[in-house]
Amino acid sequence: MAKKWFKLGMMSIALTMTVGLTACGGGDKEQAASGEASGDKGSQKLVIYTARDKNVVEQILPKFEELNPDIDVEVMTMGAQQIMERVRGEKANPQADFWWGGTQSSFITAANEGLLESYKPSYADSIPAEYKDGQDRWYGEMLLPEVIMYNAEAVKKEDAPKDWDDLLDPKWKDQILIRGVMASGTMRTIYDAMIYRQDPANPEKGYEWLKKLDANTKEYTQDPTQLYLKLARQEGKLSLWNLQDILIQKELQKQPFDYIYPTSGAPILVDGVGIIKGAKNLDAAKKFFDFIFDLGQLKEKADKLFQIPTRTDIDKSQFPDWYKNLDTKSLDLDWTVLADKEKEWMQYWDENIKGKGGK
Repeated sequence: MAKKWFKLGMMSIALTMTVGLTACGGGDKEQAASGEASGDKGSQKLVIYTARDKNVVEQILPKFEELNPDIDVEVMTMGAQQIMERVRGEKANPQADFWWGGTQSSFITAANEGLLESYKPSYADSIPAEYKDGQDRWYGEMLLPEVIMYNAEAVKKEDAPKDWDDLLDPKWKDQILIRGVMASGTMRTIYDAMIYRQDPANPEKGYEWLKKLDANTKEYTQDPTQLYLKLARQEGKLSLWNLQDILIQKELQKQPFDYIYPTSGAPILVDGVGIIKGAKNLDAAKKFFDFIFDLGQLKEKADKLFQIPTRTDIDKSQFPDWYKNLDTKSLDLDWTVLADKEKEWMQYWDENIKGKGGK
């Protein structure tokens, strides 16, 4: 009898859409907390908190469950920052086993707060030191360049902003849509990077930059769903977002979106995974950890989901052209500083800049 692999529930926080990027999440909270098996007798449970795209979840989970029919998987979807806050709040009694998708800043913070289990996989040496924790508490699964997104039906490529500072041009006033920053690991990373690139020792310069961006921002949307809807309807023409999700929207959902890779470089976010400290279903969490890093899975995710893997022991000749031809340039960022300053910088932005840049 077929098993229902993707459970819908009220615990899902960042709702997404049929054309878009978020997945419905969760199951019953008490059921997840119990760690008791559900479904067939003798099955295990695996509770996952994820910020991953709906297309990614729907691509990966059925295959994992096919290989592991004794594991009953529950997924709760929310923004990456919301996962951080939830895992922190549940430290004394973890409700989930696996954290799937989040910024390196979030994972650095979580590791430092004792929220993650140490697990060293067999392929650990194939992942560069800058893409993992020195004590094996988290590993980067993929790289996410953060770029400039635009509606290709509303803006010609030659007219789109070429670099970050071009977004401050008054001609883009009320033409920029931004996914709500505080709940989004992606947006917090971009905004932190914009402060850092001005002067990491003096955030005031970065605050002034963000104030000018705010002056051109028409709206901060509630979630990615609303961002895609409004950008597709040309309620705004530009946004800032990660390359993978833009390509998913463009190629899989046939949205009129495209991107510009900033000439000065992009923040390249390491999108990580980790096992939650005190996980009730540790063995199942380890199995899922190894599954998503499987070489065959990485190739398929590059083919179908535009993921850039962190593992270096791959045969690039077997990967798709978009990946082989991608010439990424990274902004020079100190991710330890970003992790340390993120809360301070983003709180200041939220309280003193958001919605006030044009005043």
